[in-house]
Amino acid sequence: MGFADIWNKYHGFYIQGAELTIVLAFFTVIFGTIIGLFLSLMKLSKNKILKFIGSAYIEIIRGTPILVQLYIIFYGLDYIGIHLSGIMSGVITLSINSGAYVAEIIRAGINAVDKGQTEASRSLGLTKGATMRYIIIPQALKNILPALGNEFVTIIKESSIVSVIGIAELMYKADTVRGNTFEPFTPLIIAAGIYFVMTFTLSKLVAAFERRLGASDIR
Repeated sequence: MGFADIWNKYHGFYIQGAELTIVLAFFTVIFGTIIGLFLSLMKLSKNKILKFIGSAYIEIIRGTPILVQLYIIFYGLDYIGIHLSGIMSGVITLSINSGAYVAEIIRAGINAVDKGQTEASRSLGLTKGATMRYIIIPQALKNILPALGNEFVTIIKESSIVSVIGIAELMYKADTVRGNTFEPFTPLIIAAGIYFVMTFTLSKLVAAFERRLGASDIR
């Protein structure tokens, strides 16, 4: 079967897979960012226990393969009686993994904010928490937006790992088409093209948002 034949017959498969990939990435971005924010604050904390926990989490997650993490969440939790659906396991694993990387991105962004901002806000009577929430983090987010955009693109690509536990996202659908058509390469090329369209579109949206933030700063 040719490229056009496979697309005409199985485009519904690919669209369904792409939709699930986007859903996985969407929730991963939300939860991963929340986890990363808390981890970055823990690592920056003067409390040695919180700092140790945050640092240990980041090092362990970044130092182990995401496939191993997925198996631990999906099979390991089920072994001890915690039964999660495949999609839930995928979102949790991707969020846990992404959170470690987002934490380092946010931490670097916070450290890049001029310390004079903190001193000025504290002199105006703001608490440490209020200073971080209203002064430091908003400025840090502007600084780290390109890096966060790259992480979100990475999440879309890494979501393909959940196909190994039977989640019918884009890569799983591509493998299904390969099995049905006995074509080893063409279904994968189509999947690669769809991944590219999603990541390229996201990159352009992030770039547009970044330019808009830059324009608002100039005004």
